[in-house]
Amino acid sequence: MELVVATRNKDKVREIKELLSDLKVRILTHEDFPNFPSVVEDGKNLKENALKKARAIAKFTGKLALADDSGLEVEALGGAPGVFSSRFAGENATYEDNNQKLLSLLKGVPPEKRGAVFRCVIAIIDPEGREVVVEGVCRGRITEKPRGKGGFGYDPVFEPEGSERTFAQMSLEEKNRISHRAKALKKAKEALRKLKVLSGYGSS
Repeated sequence: MELVVATRNKDKVREIKELLSDLKVRILTHEDFPNFPSVVEDGKNLKENALKKARAIAKFTGKLALADDSGLEVEALGGAPGVFSSRFAGENATYEDNNQKLLSLLKGVPPEKRGAVFRCVIAIIDPEGREVVVEGVCRGRITEKPRGKGGFGYDPVFEPEGSERTFAQMSLEEKNRISHRAKALKKAKEALRKLKVLSGYGSS
């Protein structure tokens, strides 16, 4: 069984590969396909973007495709940046640009009002066109300054509930035990087995 990860983000690919390592599935990426399409993420929400990417890559490759769209929802900002998380500071924003804009907007906001939720929506489409959409969330808070060198995206400023460390201060293995993406992928694997897409290809 082969599964194509519908993203060009190497950091996401690395995490997804690690989280699916218990399955007997060959993970393919954009590097395995010439002319791998870039999909415009113009959906109104994470689900729309995830489905759009999964459908496009499933059609292009003719294989089982998985797409992830994730967002950070900050309570003090009314749920922003949300679906615009990857381009919060502009279309070509770096991870650092986005983090600096977020921290700037939250300057002076007390710890008890810096609550946030990391949300991940995963869409999987098989060659027969069957679709699975699942969601995972991780609650926490936004720190006052970046901490840690690991992870990517908003990891240096997100401290999950029950921890005094940010995602960026954790190992990949630690993060993958509690992250929004880990929770979503766990649900995705369960849903796929029920559809028998992965029947006989892995263990729980």
